[in-house]
Amino acid sequence: MLKGERCETAKCCMERQWRNNPPGQHGWRRGRGGEYRVRLREKQKVKRYYGVFEKQFRNYFHEAERTKGHTGVALLSLLERRLDNVLYKLGMAPSRASARQTIAHGHICVNARRVTVPSYVTRVGDRISVRNSERSQKLIRSRMEELGEPHLQNWLRLDMAKLEAEVIAVPTRDDVMIPVEENLIVELCSQ
Repeated sequence: MLKGERCETAKCCMERQWRNNPPGQHGWRRGRGGEYRVRLREKQKVKRYYGVFEKQFRNYFHEAERTKGHTGVALLSLLERRLDNVLYKLGMAPSRASARQTIAHGHICVNARRVTVPSYVTRVGDRISVRNSERSQKLIRSRMEELGEPHLQNWLRLDMAKLEAEVIAVPTRDDVMIPVEENLIVELCSQ
């Protein structure tokens, strides 16, 4: 009712002004985005997905560089094997942040030893279990019932009756569900 007839057409001055610009006050000034910007976005996407800081990411990258094979695939495999990510993939936590808190509060054991470090990197053969206390067992069971049946990947095995899991293989690139190009991350971090 407040708009004129012209605003219903393509000649509307208000609509035309913001049609092709990104959001923000200075959106019209933003450039096309160079190669560095694309590579940085890929790295930030992975960091936010796994919830790691820059220094942790650098350490994972240097460790991946030392391994044989493709550095990008090794980096994603390391990040995928973090204990907080494994707990999330098993369906014992609704999010990675919740999994991090569960581990920090001491509810999880790896190879029958209590672990309170969310960045613990699991290995093949590690047995992940819930601590043998009523409170821990009740917490994890309620979460698993709430979340329903987890969609397990090939590199994990879960026993829901005992609340135990085992890492049976190293995750491959196909197991990583993030739409990311790891070669761009390697190019950025190798400089």
